[in-house]
Amino acid sequence: MALLFICHGEDPNLWKSALHKEMDNIDIRVWPHSVGNPEDIEVALAWLPPPGSLANFQNLKAILSLGAGVEHILADTSIPAEIPVARLIDPGLESGMTEFVTMEVLRYHRYERDYRIQQDLKTWNLLKQTLSRDCHIGILGLGLLGEACAKKLVDFGFPVSGWSQSAKDIKGVQSFSGESGLFSVLERSDILICLLPLTPDTEDILDQTTLAALPSGAVIINAARGRHLVDQALIQLLDNGHLSGATLDVFREEPLPPEHPFWSHPKITVFPHAASWSLPSSAAPVIAENIKRVELGEKLFGQVDRNKGY
Repeated sequence: MALLFICHGEDPNLWKSALHKEMDNIDIRVWPHSVGNPEDIEVALAWLPPPGSLANFQNLKAILSLGAGVEHILADTSIPAEIPVARLIDPGLESGMTEFVTMEVLRYHRYERDYRIQQDLKTWNLLKQTLSRDCHIGILGLGLLGEACAKKLVDFGFPVSGWSQSAKDIKGVQSFSGESGLFSVLERSDILICLLPLTPDTEDILDQTTLAALPSGAVIINAARGRHLVDQALIQLLDNGHLSGATLDVFREEPLPPEHPFWSHPKITVFPHAASWSLPSSAAPVIAENIKRVELGEKLFGQVDRNKGY
């Protein structure tokens, strides 16, 4: 079976080496320079493939995303709807996101940013410490990444509530769904974490109305997609004091343009889409399993429901 690797910015040799350890008989081609006969390609391993780039592979049987998101693939209308698409369910990706979210929650909970400001000013002043049980965490999106983060934060003693399309059963986590459930989560969240998939229903979900529903002094952490957040709404609510901080790892335009106000805003921490990466060593076994499923005509691990968009 021939697999097409199509991902700008990734070293294909690292992925080829990791995949060959799992499947020594896989024929890996790299787009656009070593594709060979397009009719040979049966599986594509892709991240941000240029629109239309996959339409010419007539024998394509499956598309495997090189990350947890799939909107970059589903948005390409040239791809036949019957070709299954799978998001990457990678234990390394899950571990990285859990570490990132926990790091940022603790940074806000323990006033790390405020102490760094005091250090710059050479100010010695103890800030009021609170218990984790008194800081409510809200998580939008209780998929695999959201659930993993929720469980870790529960272990730290934080009360955690989450919102998703359907209610979840996660020990120690209050689960909500629907529009009323969304505001139930927002209104209690001292720290709000967005880990939603990007769909037409979730685009711009963090707007003036939803962000204003957060308690005064709340902070947000967006590690999902930039198009979940209405940029100007966040800036306005930070400037008027309703929100006290934001950590942003994803943006509407990436790289974030140098002139964007997020770079210099004193209450915003910018990360360059660095929360969690797909690493060949941890992702290759999952990808290899899905390739075997393609060969056997079985449902893919992490296969996307196109009607839901995730």
